[in-house]
Amino acid sequence: MPENTSTTVEESAVPVATAAGSAVKGTKDKKDKPERVASMWSDARRDLMRNWVFLVSASLILILLVIAAFPQLFTSGDPYAKGFCGLSNSVVPPSGAHWFGFDVQGCDIYTRTIYGTRNSIIVGVMTSVLTTLVGCVLGMVAGLRGGWLDVLVSRFTEVWFAVPTMLGGLLVLAMLGTGSVVTVSLILAVLGWPQLFRIMRGAVITNKQNDYVMAARALGASGWRIAMRHVLPNALAPVLVISTINLGVYISAEAAFSYLGIGVQSPNISWGLMISDGQDRFLSAPHMVLFPSLFLSVTVLAFIMLGEAVRDALDPKLR
Repeated sequence: MPENTSTTVEESAVPVATAAGSAVKGTKDKKDKPERVASMWSDARRDLMRNWVFLVSASLILILLVIAAFPQLFTSGDPYAKGFCGLSNSVVPPSGAHWFGFDVQGCDIYTRTIYGTRNSIIVGVMTSVLTTLVGCVLGMVAGLRGGWLDVLVSRFTEVWFAVPTMLGGLLVLAMLGTGSVVTVSLILAVLGWPQLFRIMRGAVITNKQNDYVMAARALGASGWRIAMRHVLPNALAPVLVISTINLGVYISAEAAFSYLGIGVQSPNISWGLMISDGQDRFLSAPHMVLFPSLFLSVTVLAFIMLGEAVRDALDPKLR
C-alpha cells in the first residue's frame, strides 16, 4: 500500500513539473519578444482608422486631389480649347449627354467644374503650406528663445493679427486690379500666418517646460536636438489641426474673391467665378449655380471634417 502511494505521487509530480517548465519557458519567450512602444502619433493613427468621419472625408479629399491632378480622366472635353463653347447651347439644361448643362456662353458646366477643382485645391494647399511654415518657424524661434526676441515678434504679430484676412485680401486685390492663383495664395498666406504663430508659440512654451525636455538639457543635448526631437513633435499636433481646417477656409476665401471679381479671372476657371457668372440667371437656369456651389461646399466640408477628426485623435483629453 505505501509503495503504490509513493508511485502515484511521483507519477503525478511529472506533469506538474512539465507544466511548470512550460510556464517558465512561455514567460521567458514572452519577455524575449519586443513590446510595441505606444506614442501619441501611433495612437492617433489607430483612432483615425476607426473613425468613419476621417475615412469619409479622406476618401472625398483623395478623389478631389485626383480630379485636380488628372481632370482629363473624368471628362473628354477641354475648356481651354478653341471652339469648346457654342452660343447655340446657351443655358441648355442638364441632360444625359451633358450632366450639368451649359452656361450662358454655351460651355459645358461639368467640364468647367472638373477643371476648376485644380485652381481651388492649389490655392488651399499652397496657402496652408506657406502659413504653416511661417507660423511654425517664427513660433518655434520665439517660444524657445524667449526674452526680447519673443516680445518683439509677439508684438509685431499682434499688430498684424488685427488686420482681418478677408478685408485685407479684398483691399490688396482691389488695388492690384486682378488676381491669379499664385497672387491669391500669397495674399492669404501673408495675412493668415499670425494665427498659426500664436498656436505654435503657446505649444512650444508649454512643452519646453516638461520634465523630458529638462532631462535632455541636463544630459547635455544641444538646443537643435531638443527643438527637433522633443519640442517640435509634441507641439506640432494643434498646428496640423488648424492648418487642415484652414485649408477649407482658404478655398472658400478664393471662391469669394473670384465671385466678387477680384480673384481668379478668365480664361482661368474657378468655382467662385462660375457662381458669379450664373447668379443673374439663378431663377431661369439654377444649374449654372447649383453644381459649382455643390462642389465647393463638399470640398470645404471634407477638409473641415478631416480637421475635426484629426483634432479628436490628437487630443489626449478627447481620447
